[in-house]
Amino acid sequence: MELRADSVMATLEIKGKDGEPSEGDGDYESLPAHASLTIHMTAGAVAGILEHTVMYPVDSVKTRMQSLQPDPKAQYSSVYEALRRIVRTEGLLRPLRGLNITMLGAGPAHALYFACYEHVKRTLSEVIQNGGNSHIANGLAGCVATVLHDAVMNPAEVVKQRMQMYNSPYRNLLDCVGTIQRTEGFTAFYRSYSTQLAMNIPFQAVHFMTYELMQERLNPHRQYHPGSHVLSGAAAGAVSAAITTPLDVCKTLLNTQENVALSSIHMSGHLTGMANAFRTVYRLGGMAAFFKGIQARVIYQMPSTAIAWSVYEFFKYALTKQQMEREAGPAGPV
Repeated sequence: MELRADSVMATLEIKGKDGEPSEGDGDYESLPAHASLTIHMTAGAVAGILEHTVMYPVDSVKTRMQSLQPDPKAQYSSVYEALRRIVRTEGLLRPLRGLNITMLGAGPAHALYFACYEHVKRTLSEVIQNGGNSHIANGLAGCVATVLHDAVMNPAEVVKQRMQMYNSPYRNLLDCVGTIQRTEGFTAFYRSYSTQLAMNIPFQAVHFMTYELMQERLNPHRQYHPGSHVLSGAAAGAVSAAITTPLDVCKTLLNTQENVALSSIHMSGHLTGMANAFRTVYRLGGMAAFFKGIQARVIYQMPSTAIAWSVYEFFKYALTKQQMEREAGPAGPV
């Protein structure tokens, strides 16, 4: 799951209790006009990298817990027990394996997401709303940007999850990329692309609805309030992560191509396609298999999403405050 711009960049007027704009707060929800595309991209890239990396060890546990037929030595009852055993038996840095490719992918992917989003949003808003804010333009821009973001991030996800698995045969990042390319071809990096897109659509819908609902309750005037952004982001991450876990399990299977699991049902070759992944997951573990790793997924997403929202909201607040101070200018003599 990642933080998207569909909602946070929408231009919304802050209202006071009497329906008038709140004094002293300015138009906080709207990024200032002087904010360049580079600033938008930087804000998104920083938020995205932090979102992916802060809770990365838990993400490693989630990947292992989603294994449909794990090695007896890699069967865990809880996130804490998994982390403790991994560190004790495989080394302190083992939960961070694959972090390098995640950071390399997340920065550019989020930067491109915001660049694409801003360009498409402005273009469509001119057509639909004569340059004004349009929810339709925001939504369409978000969809287009998501396709681009996932196209960049999907290969990184494949490599990351291959390196996270128990007894991963790859020595390092380059060995993993080279081996996949040599033995499975370039298409291996995009086997889960359609599943990733299918997962992100409901994830983002639930994510933003939950965040906006929480903000209406905790921060109705949409002022900069770090506590409300943290709580709203955590709730949004938890709900959307739980609901989309079945698709995440399918994505993990497509990315890792679990040899032991696929061999147990006499499947030769490589598993492809979202429909085949759904059938295989059900065949191997029934309905319960679709929710493997849900605990780790929720624990990973809650703080990650809270941090991402907090970082982005801070960027908005800081940029808006800077713009207001610039417009006010130096105070004249009394």
